[in-house]
Amino acid sequence: MEQVFDFVQTHFPLLIEHKYLFLFIGATLEGLSALVIGGFLVSTNSVQFLPALGVFALGHTLNGYIWYAVGYYTGAKSLDKWGRSKEKSRKVIEKVEHYFHKHSGKAIFITKFTFSLTIATQIMAGSLKYNLKKYSWYNFLGSACWAVFAMSIGYFFGQSYKLFFVYVEDVAYGVAFLGGAIALIYILKWLIRTAFIQTIIMHETVRYLSDKIKNGIDKILSNGNGDKKEY
Repeated sequence: MEQVFDFVQTHFPLLIEHKYLFLFIGATLEGLSALVIGGFLVSTNSVQFLPALGVFALGHTLNGYIWYAVGYYTGAKSLDKWGRSKEKSRKVIEKVEHYFHKHSGKAIFITKFTFSLTIATQIMAGSLKYNLKKYSWYNFLGSACWAVFAMSIGYFFGQSYKLFFVYVEDVAYGVAFLGGAIALIYILKWLIRTAFIQTIIMHETVRYLSDKIKNGIDKILSNGNGDKKEY
């Protein structure tokens, strides 16, 4: 592992001197890979956990404000162009939008952990002029929790690589381990996205059936009261 960091120190000294700044920029502009790499670096003692978590949470929060501003100033146009261009995507966005109207805070928080729904929800919040104070809270909380989650994946793979590196001193395996961590986090985000959408669909189905049952009972009771009056 020392060979890797000696190489970086020699050829890319700015990355070492301003590592937290680059991590912050990475979290703001890209997010996912930067967080996993950050966890990997924590496992090798290249960066400290709390400072890294702080810059990641702030960077991801700033990213949320950027997309909120996009929705705030452009309205639903950007969401229509980005999320409703395909029929399948349009249906998913509409379900999330319906859920957002009823559970806005949960939607902002949960979609931080999903693939492709994060930006759509943040734009949606801005276009609906969602309360900025509430948005700030859920945006930061979701960003911090997501940073911990993603960094944990990177940390786990980093620790595994350190054990493996004792037996096989090949930098290429480090790149492979890091790539595996990033691939895993993408898969997890996709699975969480799927579970979230299925939960929304199930919630709508249960509510629809409940309304049907309630309306049926009300109709029976109203008919019963009408018969009594005629009698």
